[in-house]
Amino acid sequence: MKEHLAINRTIRNNFFKVISALSNEQLVKIPEGFNNNILWNFGHIIATQNILCYKLSGLPFSIDEDIIERYRKGTKPGSIDNVTTEKELLIDLAQASSDQLEKDLGMGIFKTFTPYETSFGRKLNSIEDAVVFNNVHEGMHLGVIMSLRKLG
Repeated sequence: MKEHLAINRTIRNNFFKVISALSNEQLVKIPEGFNNNILWNFGHIIATQNILCYKLSGLPFSIDEDIIERYRKGTKPGSIDNVTTEKELLIDLAQASSDQLEKDLGMGIFKTFTPYETSFGRKLNSIEDAVVFNNVHEGMHLGVIMSLRKLG
C-alpha cells in the first residue's frame, strides 16, 4: 500500500501545481461542451476518495459531509462565494485527507468493505482495491483539468 499512497501524493502534488498557477476565472470557467470546471474536478477527487475508502468501509468520512455533497459523482459546479477561499480549502483538504488515509490504513481501521462496481466497470472488493482504483480515478481527473486548462 505504501507505493500506492506515494503515487497518490504525486498525483495530488500535480493537482496542487496546476491549481495554484491558475486564476480564479480559469478555475471556475466551464468551457463549451463540458459540464464542470477545474475546481469541481479537484473537489470531486477529494470527495470520491472519501466515498471509496471510508463510506464503502462503513466508516465516517474524514472530511465534512458538505464537501462530499458538493463534489460527489453526479453533481455539477454550484456558485462559489469566494473562489480563493474554496481553492485554499480544497488544497488543505486534499493534503489532510491523504495524511488521514495513510494514518488510518496504518492503524488498520478498515475492517469491512462493501463491494462496489465503478462506472469504469471495475469491481472493488477491498480497501486495497479502493486505494488502487482511486489513483486511476484521480489520474483521469488530472487529465481532465489539463484539458480544461488549455481551453480556459
